[in-house]
Amino acid sequence: MKRIWVYEYLSGGGALDGDSHGDALLAMGTSMRDAMVADLLQVPDCEVTAVTCARACTLPGNAISVQPLPGETPAAFVARQSALHDAVWLVAPETDGLLAQLQRAVPAPRWLGCDAASIALAGSKRATVDCLAAQGVLTPMAFAGDAATQRWVTKPDDGAGAADTQLHTDASAARDHARGRLRVEPWVEGAAMSLSLLCKPPRFELLSVNRQQIAVDAQGRVSFEGVTIDRRAGAAAMFEPLARDVVRAMPGLRGFVGIDLVWHDTRGPVVIEVNPRVTCAYVGLSAALGRNLAAELIDA
Repeated sequence: MKRIWVYEYLSGGGALDGDSHGDALLAMGTSMRDAMVADLLQVPDCEVTAVTCARACTLPGNAISVQPLPGETPAAFVARQSALHDAVWLVAPETDGLLAQLQRAVPAPRWLGCDAASIALAGSKRATVDCLAAQGVLTPMAFAGDAATQRWVTKPDDGAGAADTQLHTDASAARDHARGRLRVEPWVEGAAMSLSLLCKPPRFELLSVNRQQIAVDAQGRVSFEGVTIDRRAGAAAMFEPLARDVVRAMPGLRGFVGIDLVWHDTRGPVVIEVNPRVTCAYVGLSAALGRNLAAELIDA
């Protein structure tokens, strides 16, 4: 019997300091946790334990619920639970190096996910786009000197989702808002999309192409409102070369990986960031594909 431990940080009681979208993020985190657990419960000879909190206390099926001890830090909790299980499947934001810190608390043979180097790289939007641009991948900074660029965005260099992300009508307003604490990038006009990958070095598979719902309010605040799978015939084939370039640039990507991008009408796909972990696109994906992605992840 293989013992698998699932820890999704937000549904496990974690919080992001200063984030105003706590309820929405908790709902997304809980849906990811439950999708991962539900898939694992279908794997033969697999005992599934997952982390819950008072606001997300119900798990699918016969999964076992655990919670941290009073006063226990996330890293200490992860280290303790990883010693009790054969494998750890963990989802946490890159913010403040959290995902990297928790990855270090798990012995390498038990970690189901990307390696430390790729997590560290993906934890910085600046480092990620610099790395990808050096490999010939188009990123937002390619639009920095373009006279057609009319809008700019500020965001944390290590932020998760659209937290603290603001759209501005010119570069000077963006720089004033950033004040050296936020990253300033050109706003790439086009359709917001993402790619879901299953990485098994040296191979990878592009599982799905997804449409992201991105909203901007009257004050320019940007928010993420969900994702849907793009079922158009040939959609995956269009993005296969891009996915291959990203995997080559970041060879430590393993397991489920997300790539956020914008499809620009004239220049094609522009990579915004790489998520070295399960994303919201995982929810319902096994059913949509007719295969158990959790089982394949364990086998890999």
